[in-house]
Amino acid sequence: MSAYLIRDVSILGADATDLLLDGGVVAAIGAGLTAPDGSGDTVEIDGTGLVALPGLVDLHTHLREPGREDAETVESGTQAAALGGFTAVHAMANTEPVADTAGVVEQVWRLGREAGHCDVYPIGAVTVGLQGEQLAELGAMADSAARVRVFSDDGKCVSDAVLMRRALEYVKAFDGVIAQHAQEPRLTEGAQMNEGELSGRLGLTGWPAVAEEAIIARDCLLAAHVGSRLHVCHVSTAGSVEIVRDAKRKGWNVTAEACPHHLLLTDDLAETYDPIYKVNPPLRTAADGAALRAGLADGTIDIVATDHAPHPHEDKDCEWAAAAFGMLGLETALSIVQETMVDPGLLDWEGVADRMSYAPARIGRVADHGQPIEVGAPANVVLYDPAARRTVVPSESASLSHNTPYAGMELPGRVVATFLRGTATVLDGKLQ
Repeated sequence: MSAYLIRDVSILGADATDLLLDGGVVAAIGAGLTAPDGSGDTVEIDGTGLVALPGLVDLHTHLREPGREDAETVESGTQAAALGGFTAVHAMANTEPVADTAGVVEQVWRLGREAGHCDVYPIGAVTVGLQGEQLAELGAMADSAARVRVFSDDGKCVSDAVLMRRALEYVKAFDGVIAQHAQEPRLTEGAQMNEGELSGRLGLTGWPAVAEEAIIARDCLLAAHVGSRLHVCHVSTAGSVEIVRDAKRKGWNVTAEACPHHLLLTDDLAETYDPIYKVNPPLRTAADGAALRAGLADGTIDIVATDHAPHPHEDKDCEWAAAAFGMLGLETALSIVQETMVDPGLLDWEGVADRMSYAPARIGRVADHGQPIEVGAPANVVLYDPAARRTVVPSESASLSHNTPYAGMELPGRVVATFLRGTATVLDGKLQ
C-alpha cells in the first residue's frame, strides 16, 4: 500500500497544512511533513487550493443489484460513489428480489466488498416483498454478516400504522432505525408532480404536500410513543421541515434527510414535460426549496442523502406519465451542496462534513466512517477543489444509467481524490 503525502491542503477550510495517509490511517498532520521511513512508495499530492473532507457517507442509494443490472450494478454504482467523494453508501432494499432476508443483504454486502470502491451497507426491507403486509426478517438481517441497522421500504410507504408501530418497536432491540418513505398512498394515486396551479395547467395529476406531511406527523408520534428511532427519507416540503423541527424540540428521536435535487431544482421544470425531472417525492416550489435549505443549515434536516436512482434510457425516454420516478445523484451531490449551501454562506465546510459524513454515519451506525480527519482516524478522505467549474455530461458518468437532471449544467467544484482506508479509489478525478 502506498503512502500519500498531501501538501498544503486545507482541512475543512482551515489554514493549509500537510496531511499524511499511511497504513490505512491518518498518520500525521502538520507543516513540513516528510515521507515516512520504510513506507515504500510515497505519493506526493499538491493540495494547494483543495479542501480535505472526511469521506462522504450516503444513507440513501439505489444500486439496483440484484435484479436490475441493466440500470446499475454494485460495481458501477460504487464507482460513481467514489467519483462523488463517497467512501460508504447504504443500498436501498427495493431490488429484485427484495432485500428482505439475511441472504439477500449478505449478497449485496459481499458484492460491495468485492468491488472495493466504497463500503456498501445494505438497508433491509421493513416488510416482506415491500408489500406492507407483514414484517420482514428484521432480526435475521441485523444478525447477518451485513449487520443491517437501517430498514426501509423506500419507494413505498409503510402506510399501515400498526405495522409501522411494530417495526419501530422491533428495531429497538438492536438499536436499529426505520427510514420511512413518507407518502400517503390514497392521497397520491396516479400523482405525477407537485400539486398546485402548475399541475392543473399542465394536466398532470397533483401530488399534495399533505400526503408527505401526514405520514411524517403520524410517524413522529409513533416513534415518540414507543421510544424508537425514526428517520424520514427525502423531505421535500416546508411543512415537513416544520413537523420535524417540532419533533426535535420535543426531544423525540427523529432524524431527516434532504436530497440535492430538492435543494436546487423546482417544479416549474415539469413545464418541459421531460421525464428526466420526474422524481419521488416530486420537485416542489421555490419556497419549499428555501425551507429545506434553511432546515439543513440550522440542523433540523440532519443530512444530505442522494437518493441516487438510476434508470435505463427506455424507462425515461417516453411520455411523462409512463416514465419511472428517479434521477442520478452520487457524482453531483457535493457540487450541488456547494452551490446551494456553501457559496451562499448557509454552511461552511465543517457543516458539510457534518451533514454528508458525520451525521449519516451516526444515523446508520457505521463505526469506521464519518470520523474527523485527525491522527489515528481511518484514512477515509476526499480532496475537493471548490474553485473548479465543470459541465455535467451524462455519458461521462460511471453509472450504467444517464438520467441526470443536470445535463449541460455548469456546477462548481470537482472531486480530485478519494481515499478508502488510505487506498486511492480516485486520483486526479479518475477512477483507480
